[in-house]
Amino acid sequence: MYYPDEKVEEVLRANNIVDVVGTYVHLQKKGANYFGLCPFHNEKSPSFSVSEPKQMFYCFGCGAGGNAATFLMKYENYSFQEALQTLADRAGIKLPEVNYSEEAKKREEKRQLLRAVNKEAAVYYYKLLRSQKGIKGLRYLAQRKLDAATMRDFGLGYADGSGNDLCAHLRSKGFSDDVILEAGVAAFDEKRGMHDKFWNRVIFPIMDVRGQVIGFGGRVMGDAKPKYLNSPETEIFDKSRNLYGLHIAKRSKAPYKILCEGYMDVISMHQAGFHEAVASLGTSFTEGQAALLKRYTGQVLLAYDSDGAGVRAALRSIGILKKAGIEGKVIDLRPQKDPDEFIKENGKDAFLERIKNAENSFFFELRMMQREYSMDDPAQRTQFHHAIAAKLCAIEDEIERNNYLAEAARRYYVDEGSLRRLVASYGRSGSAQTVWNSGAEPSSAAPEPAKKRPSRLTKEDRIEQNEKLLMTWLADEPEIFPQIAPYLRPEHFHEGVARQAAQGYWKILEEQGGGNPASVIGMFESQQEQEMAAAMFNTRLKGLTDTREREKALKDIVISIRKAAAEREKKQFEEGMQEPSAQMLSKMLSTKKELQALGKINFTLRQTTA
Repeated sequence: MYYPDEKVEEVLRANNIVDVVGTYVHLQKKGANYFGLCPFHNEKSPSFSVSEPKQMFYCFGCGAGGNAATFLMKYENYSFQEALQTLADRAGIKLPEVNYSEEAKKREEKRQLLRAVNKEAAVYYYKLLRSQKGIKGLRYLAQRKLDAATMRDFGLGYADGSGNDLCAHLRSKGFSDDVILEAGVAAFDEKRGMHDKFWNRVIFPIMDVRGQVIGFGGRVMGDAKPKYLNSPETEIFDKSRNLYGLHIAKRSKAPYKILCEGYMDVISMHQAGFHEAVASLGTSFTEGQAALLKRYTGQVLLAYDSDGAGVRAALRSIGILKKAGIEGKVIDLRPQKDPDEFIKENGKDAFLERIKNAENSFFFELRMMQREYSMDDPAQRTQFHHAIAAKLCAIEDEIERNNYLAEAARRYYVDEGSLRRLVASYGRSGSAQTVWNSGAEPSSAAPEPAKKRPSRLTKEDRIEQNEKLLMTWLADEPEIFPQIAPYLRPEHFHEGVARQAAQGYWKILEEQGGGNPASVIGMFESQQEQEMAAAMFNTRLKGLTDTREREKALKDIVISIRKAAAEREKKQFEEGMQEPSAQMLSKMLSTKKELQALGKINFTLRQTTA
């Protein structure tokens, strides 16, 4: 761990998770816990639970869970250290100097150096734009009708034509050539040696969600190619997992985000008051960017260029948004090409009207598909109606599918009953025929294969489930621990997160007699491990209210875990030794006696109310 366990626990104790999560999610108290709509996946019924006694959150829909630090890591895209620092600042606690491992220390030092280079370069470009050397860039931005406040908010700068001035500046600040090159603000070739990567360009600093400069985009002055140039990917800059303008857009109160194609679109929209605008970074929209957006909104409006390339990009992005559980809509920018041009020509109010009338992504896809058919030809019109039916098959929710079916029938003048029967026939056959021309998007229209019934749990799955049930039971009723402790120990749990969580909570139970498991979650650094640990304390048996039934279930769970551990011990022995040692035989005999004793005892639980 980077911080002592005691300090992590102190910070977590000082921050009530209900207050922390409540600043991001609207919570309502129901019984002992608080519930709200999960911010990490799209849902209509609250399955996101926050437990004040346990100081944990858990979503029974998507499985996200953990303590207050985990929540910030997942919601704000923080590292564990950043999340803990935020909570420490919130509680007025001073954290000690981080205790890095040697490898982690080197990596963090490198990341800090790269951030420092980018920050210094951003300041240099910013000042250059506002100097005598930046007149050319300033004139271009004025032509694009950007005001001084907007240019300041986005940190816009300029790289002049000298080709080596930034390198010289960064060297004067003490940065080595290796670090300058690795940061991506310089390049090297045999002819010119090391030189500035950006020159004769207006500079757009690219910031991560926390507002730290991680890279740059540059727009050339004149007709040289490429028109736009971006920083290469570095250890702190991953184009597929960042979005331009999100550090500002995340604060917008709008119930949606607007996804654009370029820097100028975002900047122009922010200047017009649409602070929810973001853009991908010189690449196609990615699943990583969709996952990032999902942390801040459940709805995205696409404001892509209205030309053919923009339409193709919109169709592709709709599929990515759907996969991420985000509702997508499309803003119609015609007759203008892009948001920047539209706002300049028509103004803010007209753009707001287009937002209000943004087209449902399903019907946008149908409208684009319709272009591939001649609706005056009965044969092609039939093909188009078959294509609609195939696309409807891909909608899993029956009510949603019926609503879209009725509206599609109305819009495209097809008998609703006939369309319904066609959809049903495709559903029965399990697949749809490819009935549209090659210019359409088959992958977006073809139905998904019928879902298989979930397979029955394997024996290993059942044991892991029982381990989770027991840990949750101990967290809810710690008074049963003295009854269980003689027969079950942490080493009887599966290796990995389960065993580590058991070790941590056994210690709390032995020393304190009980307590919230939030500090156990804090033992793990990665978000994935924290969520796995959170699941250990949020798994319950349903429908058991009778005390005797609960006592029998608890006994069955404990025996199941103990037997599984014994089987693993036996397997390890058989695989690793030819002749049994006296020590191993003694251990096996002891295990057998413990299991026999366990079979004879009865656990006593407190009575519960239904």
